[in-house]
Amino acid sequence: MGGEPGGHFGRREAKLREARPLLLVVDADPERLERCETELERGFGVDYRVRGELTTTAALTCLQLAHDLQHRVAVVMVDNALPDNERAEILAASRTLHPDARRALLIEWGAWATRSTASAILSAMSVGDINYYVLKPWIAQDELFHRTVAEFVQEWSRYEVANLREVVVIASDHSVRGQAVRSLLARNGIPSAFRVSGSVPANAVLEWIGEPDPGDSVLVWMPAVGGMVLRDPTDVEIAEAWGVSTTLAAGEDSFDLLVIGAGPGGLAAAVYASSEGLRTLVVEREAIGGQAGTSSLIRNYLGFSRGIRGSELAQRGYQQAWVFGAHFVLMRSIERLEQRDGHFVAEIGDVGQVTARAVILATGVAYRRLDVPALEQLMGTGVYYGASVSEAHGLKDRDACVVGGGNSAGQAVLHLARYCKLVTLVIRGKDLVASMSKYLIDAIDAAPNVVVRSWSEVVGGGGDGRLQWVTLRDRTSGGEERLDVDGLFVMIGAVPGTQWLPDEVRRDERGFVLTGSDAAADPGWAEDRPPQPYETTMPGVFAIGDVRSGSVKRVASAVGEGSVVVSQVHTHLKVSEDA
Repeated sequence: MGGEPGGHFGRREAKLREARPLLLVVDADPERLERCETELERGFGVDYRVRGELTTTAALTCLQLAHDLQHRVAVVMVDNALPDNERAEILAASRTLHPDARRALLIEWGAWATRSTASAILSAMSVGDINYYVLKPWIAQDELFHRTVAEFVQEWSRYEVANLREVVVIASDHSVRGQAVRSLLARNGIPSAFRVSGSVPANAVLEWIGEPDPGDSVLVWMPAVGGMVLRDPTDVEIAEAWGVSTTLAAGEDSFDLLVIGAGPGGLAAAVYASSEGLRTLVVEREAIGGQAGTSSLIRNYLGFSRGIRGSELAQRGYQQAWVFGAHFVLMRSIERLEQRDGHFVAEIGDVGQVTARAVILATGVAYRRLDVPALEQLMGTGVYYGASVSEAHGLKDRDACVVGGGNSAGQAVLHLARYCKLVTLVIRGKDLVASMSKYLIDAIDAAPNVVVRSWSEVVGGGGDGRLQWVTLRDRTSGGEERLDVDGLFVMIGAVPGTQWLPDEVRRDERGFVLTGSDAAADPGWAEDRPPQPYETTMPGVFAIGDVRSGSVKRVASAVGEGSVVVSQVHTHLKVSEDA
């Protein structure tokens, strides 16, 4: 079988979940509480239970009972007018008992202009107590209220492991390949659910689709794509089954612009280039979004006041570029780039040659390795490079360790802290001030289950088939200490993957690509004009984002460079045509 996930299978899944997810609203004003309940029932009552409570005690009892009965809580909304200590107690209980639930302050219209209300919202968001605020409904059928709550519900549904998702992965809990598939799906923004082989939920899926237990293999079921079943699929097979292009149609081999890399910078360049009429091809060797795609929450990107997951931001950029006509080839690498007869010729692995009149390098960087052999052997079984968001649920009530002092490390710590009993952040220096945004530092300082170990480094570790401990060394005293952990997430700086570039594209001593004035100062620049700001020492080849020497390592900076560089591409193409 393998058709629509309804009927018998839907009923079986319902039995596993029992009660409908809960929407809890707490307001001491009976009239306003009733209005909220009425609006929630009208908009969500079919699929969700709505519960209103007037007192803190009743709300805490409700949250505890839901936890004890293993009932899911989707959204918790608390009136900002409650006393500070009571409001904090409800939000803390929600965060501890139901870490996936979205949490919000309920405020009156116009109250955001009141300094005390604004301070309460900002303070609660900065320490992770709430995700955002919700304006109380002031009329019947308040669509703004419905939309805000609907967005919270949608965000919750993506994290809730019990929900049936568009893709279901069944594998052993310790399967390295299973973890890699889950990470691939998460980084590419493909909604997925994981079922441990041999578990009741996994057996329910297997019975419905008529497949045997995968054993040591990995089984991928795509109920949203005709019920397709893949056993031990490659990354390319997964992408193609989902409808992502990994090759080009016959005759599609000539483009105005080749963008190498689909991180924020590359996607921005693709959006602007394709919207301005350039025939654009984007080639990405791994996942859409680059390093930004691994971020569990980017809170300081313009326009997303609640924050946005890196993979979702990348998916929006990908879809936007696609709508404008950009072509994509994913899961493929550029193996060679050269200039021939006034055009650039690129060899795409397992695809073939394409030509372009200009090239943008947006390949980003890769995380630096720890160089600890014992830990390298445990890659995928407790040791992960980058913020593997998909692993957080599996570490519920366990201990984890994050290595790194940048924003990505901070975001990973806060995401893991929602589930883990204890998260240890290991940094080589004195503190986080010089390397991490203040809002992340404040949230880490406020998290009760996060410990920062300064002047420290990971020098060893091990376990029986999976990670069970790491060894920390104090860089000041030289003393070593064993730390029992179930997960290690390494984000210790980055190196550019530029070894494949031709010699004509000059790089600095660390491998980052020279552009603009740096390119002009290099002996490799032989033109009788200065290079454009993002142009490399190879005229017509541009570099943006993290791969560029001297760039600011921020998502917004990469997006800005991706938009600006397109005007320079137009200039190059015009000069080439006039020559």
